[in-house]
Amino acid sequence: MKLFYDLSMRTFPVFLQIAALFHHKAKLMINGRKNWEKDLSARHPGGKIIWFHCASVGEFEQARPVIESIKISYPGYKIAVSFFSPSGYHAAKNNDLIDLITYLPFDNRKNARKFIEILKPELAVFIKYEFWYYFLTELKKHGITTLSVSSIFREDQQFFKKKENIFRKMLMNFDHFFVQDQTSGDLLRGIGIENVTISGDTRFDRVMEILQAPLDIPIAEQFKNGQKVMVAGSSWPEDMEVIYPAINDQQINLKFIVAPHEVEPAKIRHLCSGIRSEYVLFSKADPKTVSNYRVLVIDNIGMLSSLYRYGEMAYIGGAFGDGLHNILEPAVYGIPVIFGKDKSNRKFREAIDLVNLGGAFEVENSRDFMGILQKFLKDEEALNKASQIAGGYVESNAGATNRIMEKLHKFIRG
Repeated sequence: MKLFYDLSMRTFPVFLQIAALFHHKAKLMINGRKNWEKDLSARHPGGKIIWFHCASVGEFEQARPVIESIKISYPGYKIAVSFFSPSGYHAAKNNDLIDLITYLPFDNRKNARKFIEILKPELAVFIKYEFWYYFLTELKKHGITTLSVSSIFREDQQFFKKKENIFRKMLMNFDHFFVQDQTSGDLLRGIGIENVTISGDTRFDRVMEILQAPLDIPIAEQFKNGQKVMVAGSSWPEDMEVIYPAINDQQINLKFIVAPHEVEPAKIRHLCSGIRSEYVLFSKADPKTVSNYRVLVIDNIGMLSSLYRYGEMAYIGGAFGDGLHNILEPAVYGIPVIFGKDKSNRKFREAIDLVNLGGAFEVENSRDFMGILQKFLKDEEALNKASQIAGGYVESNAGATNRIMEKLHKFIRG
């Protein structure tokens, strides 16, 4: 198993180099890691470091409430954040909470040793699914306390299949796990790991923060103009194929705000090519005329979490592609959530919970999607009930950050 892991870690950068010739994201991943040793040394902020590692944007949103609490309780510490994905890196690169931001070098013995020697963290925090063998091994070797926050586990994962494998060894390098649910805690204890706290998911705390201080977006308010709105957030082309028939059906008394996952001009043009109704780009919208349009297309990033406040319902993209995006961001505003039906959704506890409770709905195609829209538009009571369920679910699950901080204090030297 370790041989396979080493082989994949050696070949992945090679394949990425080839992909970079054709794919912008792959190119960013390669270029972002060039000269990382020199860059990390030059930008090291000095002082005591707490290092957070996040895969991408979603994991940073989970880390953020904990980082904010540490900044308040331990102002003498600097926060370093590493990302695997360029989308996470670029979304967070100007965040005031971060003293040092970097890409995580590809996982091998040399990179891990150099990274830890340069960064010299006093505490390392890995968010959710992030497990890298050589980095975890090197942290253990240096005696650096290593925590897993908002992690969630399933019985079918490699960690729980064989007693002696590289994935099980990764888990043994953590000093403590703050897991999202009881099932995850039971799975870890079932293989002899007792250093577990069932803390919940910090994303609930993050979206509650956003709810308390959302951005005012006048263009969105003017576009809405007192009418019902569906917000389609983080949509991919596969999601748009589900949404287009409703957007283009003039008999449906509903407006649409569409915020695609990728906002490069070519992607925006492709998205708009399928819209037959009157639409306007956010960047081109005139406050005086924006209410005349049926569709508002968001061609920027950074405002989606606040856009949901202008909707009566939301569609969240990703389930048909790289994985379902954040459904808590709309749910916190007390609006029902719709998303594609895919077996990968079972990785997301909140998706399972909200579907079972009646605050979220899975669709396989445009016909399913249209059916849910028509139900909500005809039955105000059904819409209100689903809305209350969604908002209540988020509120009842908040508090993970406080539970984590109660125990985190013993791992931080003040």
